[in-house]
Amino acid sequence: MLSTLVDRALRGELETTCRRLNVPVVNVLDPVMNLLQDFIGEQAAARPGRQYVLNADYFRRIDAMHYVLAHDDGQAQPGLAEADVVLVGVSRSSKTPTCFYLANRGIKAANVPLVPSLPEAPGLETVQCPVIGLTLEADALIEIRRHRLRLIAAAHTTGIVRQNSTDYVDEDSVKAELLWARRLCNRRGWPVIDVTRRSIEETAATVLQLMEAWHERRRRETEAKT
Repeated sequence: MLSTLVDRALRGELETTCRRLNVPVVNVLDPVMNLLQDFIGEQAAARPGRQYVLNADYFRRIDAMHYVLAHDDGQAQPGLAEADVVLVGVSRSSKTPTCFYLANRGIKAANVPLVPSLPEAPGLETVQCPVIGLTLEADALIEIRRHRLRLIAAAHTTGIVRQNSTDYVDEDSVKAELLWARRLCNRRGWPVIDVTRRSIEETAATVLQLMEAWHERRRRETEAKT
């Protein structure tokens, strides 16, 4: 029998039972643990399951992940009141992956698409959390959208998508869309992050900085009123 038990009590019971049944048992972790103990100079604590600790932080991250799933791409807008942050931006501006990264940090992040032909999402004016815009350069956005269209085409039997006959990837239309979205954010007083050359981690870090600044500003405003 191969064993990876580190709990001394359970391990002792297993070894006793195996001896009674005349079954050999090998503790496969012993060579690794002995090597690490000798190298580090510390004795192993023999506490199993440390990577699966179900503490308050774990449940906060799970709750945030469920929230992101329920509030992706403008869904369940009445629930925006529960958000820690709301990301807005045109289609394919990295809103969803940034929200999921933030959820792994325990942040309830909703995202709402900005579409010139549609009315603004209700509730954004009254949310009690930061609203942050994401944008990127037109050329980068067009390439991302064209790649998206190619994926959609590959999923269909015809494999045909008219990539250059839609405003979705038309250069002038995309530039006008981005300009409209930025003006909307400026009008609403929402800070904007250019994600063109940023990784998701870098974008999320900037979102966290803006959230901290927003809360600090609100704290000062509250103190000024008292």
